[in-house]
Amino acid sequence: MAHIDVIDYDRSNGRLREIYDDLIAKRGKLAEVHMIQSLRPESIVKHIDLYLEIMFSKSELSRAEREMIAVIVSANNNCEYCQIHHAEALNNYWKNEDKVMQLRKDYTVLTLAPKHRVMCTYAQQLTLDPGKANDADLTQPLKEVGLSDSAILDATLVIAYFNFVNRIVQGLDVGIEEDKGAGYKY
Repeated sequence: MAHIDVIDYDRSNGRLREIYDDLIAKRGKLAEVHMIQSLRPESIVKHIDLYLEIMFSKSELSRAEREMIAVIVSANNNCEYCQIHHAEALNNYWKNEDKVMQLRKDYTVLTLAPKHRVMCTYAQQLTLDPGKANDADLTQPLKEVGLSDSAILDATLVIAYFNFVNRIVQGLDVGIEEDKGAGYKY
């Protein structure tokens, strides 16, 4: 149960109801991570805008690669909510639930393309020890496998975004939906 008051759909009205209805129309349903922001409705709108920009905008990184990074960050933060949601999204592309589950547990034992292994390592390092980037260029291995500066920026934005969202989810105890996150429009 959330640590703060959450206005659910049935109790919503005015601008919050408009935002909820728009989310349901566009995404298929309303997520707990959005409702946790119900006391600040416009933050939901800004959050969705940021999410769409980082996860769906044109990028050298595929949607699957961005979801893979999201899973790595969330696994390293022990954020079950985001792991469940983004593992489901990743499996929409990988179509291999066992591989996705192993990614959540320990990506280092998976057979991954060198580019994907380096991306996972970067996501883990920047999540667990962001200060290390002050002492060493953590982007060099990404460059060595062919990622451009633009792709590195996109990967870093995904990592930063999921660290942000993991803190909201964990700090306010956002619970997973009864259907465990199934049914979103990808």
